[in-house]
Amino acid sequence: MRKFSILLFLLPLAVRGQDTEPLDTAMIGRIRTEAFQHSQIPWISHEITDVAGPRLTNSPGWHYAADWIVKTLKGWGLSKAAIEPWGEFGFGWTAEKTSLSIRIPYYSPLIAYAIPWSGSTHGPVSAKTYLVEQMDSAWVVSHLAQMKGKALLLPTPDTANHPRFHADAERYSDSALAAIGDMYMLTKEELAGIIPHFTKMLAIQRMIRNSGAVALIGTSGGRDGTVFVQSFIGYRKKDQPELPGLEVSKEDFLRLVRLTRDGLPVTVELQSDTKLYDQDLTGHNVVAEIPGTDPTLKAELVMLGGHLDSWTAGTGATDNGAGCIVALEAVRILKTLGIQPRRTIRIALWDGEEEGLLGSFGYVRNHFGDPKDMKLKPEAAKVSAYYNLDNGTGKIRGIFAQGNDKAADVFRQWLVPFKDLGASTVTLHNTGSTDHLGFDAVGIPGFQFIQDPIDYETRTHHSNQDNYDHLVMEDMQQAAAIMAAFVYNTAMRTALIPRKPLPKPEKFIFDDLLP
Repeated sequence: MRKFSILLFLLPLAVRGQDTEPLDTAMIGRIRTEAFQHSQIPWISHEITDVAGPRLTNSPGWHYAADWIVKTLKGWGLSKAAIEPWGEFGFGWTAEKTSLSIRIPYYSPLIAYAIPWSGSTHGPVSAKTYLVEQMDSAWVVSHLAQMKGKALLLPTPDTANHPRFHADAERYSDSALAAIGDMYMLTKEELAGIIPHFTKMLAIQRMIRNSGAVALIGTSGGRDGTVFVQSFIGYRKKDQPELPGLEVSKEDFLRLVRLTRDGLPVTVELQSDTKLYDQDLTGHNVVAEIPGTDPTLKAELVMLGGHLDSWTAGTGATDNGAGCIVALEAVRILKTLGIQPRRTIRIALWDGEEEGLLGSFGYVRNHFGDPKDMKLKPEAAKVSAYYNLDNGTGKIRGIFAQGNDKAADVFRQWLVPFKDLGASTVTLHNTGSTDHLGFDAVGIPGFQFIQDPIDYETRTHHSNQDNYDHLVMEDMQQAAAIMAAFVYNTAMRTALIPRKPLPKPEKFIFDDLLP
């Protein structure tokens, strides 16, 4: 007898002693077989990353991917596949041509990427470098005259390239999973401080823009040629126009700083031809459904998704092409198996996540209500759960229950058939900074799966390494099987997923980033 068959045979024993959650073990077996033996993940991955390219919100790459997804979902037989507007976002943007090199005191090409929504040099330009010692308004004002015609080197807090003695990629050990706690890229307090910081930086950059400087050159860390490239301003009308801006590999940037600080006559040649797209400033999400069949439950929803938008130095493979690919594969599996869900299954792929969960929050506000006043719309009561995947390419190891202890009891039973695939952890802890938060903010059960880190934080997250070749196909197959099973179980369950008490009215953390 196969190991999986034994596991399913023993499943009733595993859940004995608690309120048993009915499981269609035959369907779970079919889901696993389809996920691992007939996977379409490599093909979907290629189309969304290699073919579409970078998918910055409102850019041609995002729209290409969205159009392809809608066509593909319709081809699979899903209903109501569409690109749905959620509200005003702002400009799209692309880098048309980017280069940076030292010309004096010698020639050397440098690794550089245009910063999203930065301005254009309109062809190659040469300029001497100038070191900005402080991003402080008083310091900048007193040095504006010296900045004219210069390529400005922006200050970095880390001026050394420290050796790294740990592996770039890793998987969670059993002990690490047992000890897992709240996981936020930024805490709520740190997030609350971001907006004032950005406001200050924007004001200083406006001062610098008026100095007549040629371009801004900076680094966000990284090592060994990995460059992290992102921006949280520029897409709104009030942010433009922007100076040309380049993000440079740390090693190259620190060399420029040392040469400039020595007082040598350093000249760089740079070209950053960029393009803003202002034909449509509306933000959009991609949605589609597998209709429910139960007369009393088909108006209720089970939702799954990830964010389709990405940064521009790579092709957004792990952040968050992977989550979208897995969600697409999950609905393909369910549709291929001919399921007849009791509730309607709705996939939603978001935009504007990288600028502050804007697409998913816009969707929540339009369909379900605003956490600011908690005046919820009727549709909010009909959502059983939303399942999100947005922590890279790693396999699912469990799920964050977001403090929902009754849902946690259900999830522990749903993970039993996947213990042999490494997924068994259910934690009441929270995770943040991704698209389930808007749902949670209005009392809808929203969950993010726990994933193996692989090289997400060390190499691929927001970097030039975030490309197809960093995807782990077998991990994504495992994730698609688990996501499909969770969605199926939720769609077939007699009752909705248990809910926490409704939160008190509170402004959404990223509300002020909306245009």
